[in-house]
Formats: sequence, structure tokens, C-alpha cells
Amino acid sequence: MKPPHSLLGIRQLTTPQIEAILKLARRMDPKRPPQLLRGKRVVLLFYESSTRTRTSFEFAAKALGATTTLITAASSSIEKGESLIDTGWTITSLEADAIVIRHPNSGAPYLLARHVPVPVVNAGDGMHQHPSQALLDALTIANHKTRLKGLRVVIVGDVYHSRVARSNAELLSRFGAEIVFCGPPNFVPGVSATIAPGVVATHDLNAALQGADVVMSLRVQKERLAGKHHSVEDYIADYQITPQRMKLAKPDAILMHPGPLIRGMELTSEVADGPQACILEQVRNGVKVRMAIMATVLGAAR
Repeated sequence: MKPPHSLLGIRQLTTPQIEAILKLARRMDPKRPPQLLRGKRVVLLFYESSTRTRTSFEFAAKALGATTTLITAASSSIEKGESLIDTGWTITSLEADAIVIRHPNSGAPYLLARHVPVPVVNAGDGMHQHPSQALLDALTIANHKTRLKGLRVVIVGDVYHSRVARSNAELLSRFGAEIVFCGPPNFVPGVSATIAPGVVATHDLNAALQGADVVMSLRVQKERLAGKHHSVEDYIADYQITPQRMKLAKPDAILMHPGPLIRGMELTSEVADGPQACILEQVRNGVKVRMAIMATVLGAAR
């Protein structure tokens, strides 16, 4: 099986490639890492702010022995108007071995990958893709469930703007999970068959949660509720994940959130800190999965 040169989106990966990355991630120990990337240089090119994703990619690369350099829009020639392609050429001329990019525009990592000779890893592009998040979420679910096939995964919140929801739907449905998108009409306007086969949408949270194996809450930006059919108060009343609502799911259901979470908005503190929550486990798995990704795209996986 040929490893991917870059990691741009879930659809780009074959099922065996996904399985190989997850298998490798399970073997990764951030505290006793193999020095697979000693001598490699990894550039973190972040046009958007980030805590979990940027830090875990940095930890992952350094754990494997690579050196990292962070470039942000505010502290580089990007702020002066330098194009993405010119920035990429500059980075590779400085002999970087890989570029991890987060960008507000959908498709930016794909554009960059066409113009640079090194692997590009998509750390989130606009409303489009977040493949490493989907991979770490799949690993987290697999740690609690015997298989992905047949699971009912309910994704609640601002699905329309969410690259996390899109990437998770593509990956988990590939392995036979049933995906239910749920939220107010402006956040879940409908589901295109092009997202993933078998994805359904509903605006009724209580119905969606019936028999759920996994409940994934998404971040909701309050400004996106302003002037819409749902106010912040309406959203909390209709879609906040509470202990009572979690009881509608299966007793062994797990709760997930990609972060950053807003307590009292998307979910209550009782749920976020409860025994079904796997939110911090997702963060820990992020380092392991991103170690596996970096080793894979740089041809160092073994």
C-alpha cells in the first residue's frame, strides 16, 4: 500500500490508508516516541488561530524528532500581502520537509500542494475539511466501541459551517456508521448526497438522540444566531446537550466535542465533566494521530 504524499482530505485516503494511520497511531507513545523524523523540518503555517490542533501537531512533530517553525499571518510577510504560493515557495526554499497548514479559505491546502514539492497536511481549511480531527475522532470512538459499523453517530450544532462534521461524516460512514446531523434549520438546512452516503438530517434533537451510540456536539458561534430563526436562548433550550438529553442515548453512549467548547451553550458542565465525556481523550489522541500522520506523509512509518 502506497502512503499518501500529502493529507488534504478524507476522500483522498483509501480505506486501507485510513486503517494504517489508525493502527500506527495506536502504537504511538508521545512520552516514549520513536525518533522517526530526526533531522526533518516541519513548518506550521497557520493563517487562523488554534490551540489544540496547532499545539498537538507541534508536539507530534517534536516527539518524533523533527524541528518545527510556526508561521502566522500576523508575524510574517503574509500580512504584507504575500500570496500563499509565494509563501510556500519561500518555505520550501528554506528546505522545509513538510508543511502543516490551517487556512480560512476552503481549498487552500490543495492549491499549496500543487505548487510545492513537499508533503502538505491540511489542519483545517474554511468550511471544507479537517482530516486529522476526523481520524482522531475515529480512534477515540474505536477505543470505546468494538466496531464503527452500525453505530448511530449524532452530530449536533452548526453543521453547515463545520469542517469537522463534514470530515467525520465522510470517514465514519465509510466504515458503516449511521450519521445524523441535527440542529436548527439555518445550521442544518439539508444534507447533500455528495457529503457521504446514508447521512440524514433532522431538527428534532430528542428524536435524533434516541438510541445514539456517539453524541458529538459542535461549537456554536453566537453571532451566527443573531437575526436568525433561533436566538441564543432558543438554541440552548432546543439543542443544548444536558444530562437529561444524554439519557435518551444508549447507556454506554459517549460524548465528544472537537473544541473549543462553550460551557452553558452547546452543553452543560455536568455533561462535559461527566463519565460519558471523551473530550480530553480526543485531545490526547490528537497527538498520537498527528504523530502517525507526520510519519506517514514523510515516509517514515514502520
